[in-house]
Amino acid sequence: MSPFETTATEVAGVRRGGEAGAAVEHRAGIFEMTQAAEDAVLRPKDTGALFSHELRAALAARIARLSGDDMLADHHLARAGVKAPLADPASRDAGAIPMLAFVDKVANHTRDITAEDTSSLRSAGMADADIVRLCEVIAFMAYQIRVVAGLRLLLADA
Repeated sequence: MSPFETTATEVAGVRRGGEAGAAVEHRAGIFEMTQAAEDAVLRPKDTGALFSHELRAALAARIARLSGDDMLADHHLARAGVKAPLADPASRDAGAIPMLAFVDKVANHTRDITAEDTSSLRSAGMADADIVRLCEVIAFMAYQIRVVAGLRLLLADA
């Protein structure tokens, strides 16, 4: 895999050549590992009972949208299938309200998360393993959003 065939570089618009392209080539391993992490978190072989690939993509799109990155959101939304409505931050799907409230709070107010927030997920019937899966999606997206933003800054300075 080329570091220019990753979500981060494609969404940021980085191409071979120029300062940003040279930086990506110099750190190719980081971009390849970032893509491997995306594949493992958003498209794992074992999705668990609740977290299909489509749901993971919808949540990734929602988190990107909440961060103001519509291009990254659209990238993930393309894989959300029937779960696409959950990508809209205004969505309040009755069956997913506790999970969406958790995602939105972590994405917008991370420092305000308490044990009660995860307890509300358990009270809604979410198993600990699924809470971990949800947190993996949120954590990865926080990372990916920052990588894409950093790449865009490199392009802006070029």
